[in-house]
Amino acid sequence: MQASQIEIVPFGPNHLEAAVALSRQAGWPHRTEDWQLALALSDGMVAVEDGRVVGTVLVTPYKEACATINMVIVDQTMRGRGLGRRLMDAGLLIAGDRPLRLVATTAGLPLYQKLGFHETGTVLQHQGLAAEIVAPAETEAATDADLAGIAELDRLAFGADREGLLSYFAGIGEFAVIRRDSGISGFACLRPFGRGEVIGPVVAADLGQARMLIEHFIARRPGRFLRIDTTAETGLSPWLAEHGLAHVGGGITMKKPLVHDAADPTTTTFALASQALG
Repeated sequence: MQASQIEIVPFGPNHLEAAVALSRQAGWPHRTEDWQLALALSDGMVAVEDGRVVGTVLVTPYKEACATINMVIVDQTMRGRGLGRRLMDAGLLIAGDRPLRLVATTAGLPLYQKLGFHETGTVLQHQGLAAEIVAPAETEAATDADLAGIAELDRLAFGADREGLLSYFAGIGEFAVIRRDSGISGFACLRPFGRGEVIGPVVAADLGQARMLIEHFIARRPGRFLRIDTTAETGLSPWLAEHGLAHVGGGITMKKPLVHDAADPTTTTFALASQALG
């Protein structure tokens, strides 16, 4: 059956079970709860053939500043028929005129390049059982009153307002902060995801602060399964491996159009990948 006979329809809660099955087929660790989080923050479309979901795409807008493309999956029996392009075209319509970001696999790279996306970097995924370490003295648990300051730091680092995303994370996870001069100079988040928990985003004034914020959560989860996604240029891979979080894969960060990164050049940023939502 040709891709032209497949219907592209809005992604609704009734499609979640099938979406979880697709992500498992692709080898992704997403639970139903992870898909529910992504859908709560996003608009999306699914490809349906004879009542069966055979593809997904989600678009997460951050007001008008930008949007991320997430969860682009095509059933393995349907690949090579142009369905990925149809799903991406549907996603681009949802995004409108916003600048776009995504994290690509090697297999998806050619399609995204054809659609005008440009490579901007590399994401490295690390995961494993957390080592036993001493918690840093400079970090502390965030309070509800810290969320506004956390959101402002994140906006400067990410280049867009993600207050809604961070508020959602605060409801299901926890934040740690470093305080300097009566203000917050860095933060990290820990939330349930996949096989265990994921650390991120992490925003810090320098690499030393970033390490302390990551250590804050590693120290509190000895022997527990943790994941963190970082960027290649940080050089953190060997350090993370020493803490039990081995490099297991990654992806290619991309933007459309290629726009100036609004991040403060003094800020070190670690983002989740397809990452922010899985």
